[in-house]
Amino acid sequence: MALRSLTGIKPTGEIHLGNYLGAIRPGLALQDRYTAYYFVADYHALTSVMDPQELRLASRTIAATFLAFGLDPSSHVLFMQSAVPEVCELTWILSCQIPPGVLDRGHAVKAARDAGRDINVGTWMYPVLMAADILLYDSDVVPVGSDQRQHVEVARDIAIKVNHRYGDGTLRVPEVSIQEQGAAIPGLDGRKMSKSYQNVIGLWQNPKKLRKQIMRIVTDSRGVDDPKDPDSDTTFQLYALFAEPEAVADLRQAYLQGGLGYGHAKAALFEVLNEHLALPRDHFHHWMDHPSDLDDVLDAGAVRARAAARETLDRVRSRVGLK
Repeated sequence: MALRSLTGIKPTGEIHLGNYLGAIRPGLALQDRYTAYYFVADYHALTSVMDPQELRLASRTIAATFLAFGLDPSSHVLFMQSAVPEVCELTWILSCQIPPGVLDRGHAVKAARDAGRDINVGTWMYPVLMAADILLYDSDVVPVGSDQRQHVEVARDIAIKVNHRYGDGTLRVPEVSIQEQGAAIPGLDGRKMSKSYQNVIGLWQNPKKLRKQIMRIVTDSRGVDDPKDPDSDTTFQLYALFAEPEAVADLRQAYLQGGLGYGHAKAALFEVLNEHLALPRDHFHHWMDHPSDLDDVLDAGAVRARAAARETLDRVRSRVGLK
């Protein structure tokens, strides 16, 4: 059987550049080496998204984004998490294998507590559902940012414990592939790009809005003639992720020698980013404007995902003693 990779994105808020660089691009890069599974984590989104229309639109946006950037649905699997209800049964089975302290230490619970938000049971169970996502499809590798490493490690720990209790091969133990770049994408204010900080650059806005957003990037007070530090500047850091190496080197030199204003650097960032997004933007709008075509891809993906899920769940049910 071909090795499998798994990538999932939660549909909450506007999809942004950090999502693309931290999850979508590295996930899609695995298509050449793995049978790649990509899912929209709409069950996970229920912990915070209470508007049904918002959830449906955000979920379809994620699916269309994968396709816009080159996911090949004829060779790989794109599906909605909720189209595979087997993940809920596996979540329950896995929850019976771990102590509650694992959940108290979960990132989602800590983040909610730090922000003073109410915590529902879904937030508390987040790591178990994510472990079920990973283990249900016999995933060999899971690419994540370093801030999400804990979730894959929880899945690994659960799989090892289940295999020790019920026999080797009950669950496949996945490997984690850390995407360091995704954890370091700076937002408009210099902090990590995040919806919770409201400092994101949206992927699918029109060029006029994209330029306006880029021009909002926070800079220091150095004037046009002053030398500048490219390595501490958000505009340059983003430019370096998309421009050709020679162009990056030229811009670095312009920063160091002075004579370049931040406005000129932001204009350069807009040009290279807009060029990078132009064709995917057209593809994205095609999928969003043809909902039946998108449904066909998702339905076909769900059939393949459920077939893989049934194999795993039947094996697990037998091993743990369920009929």
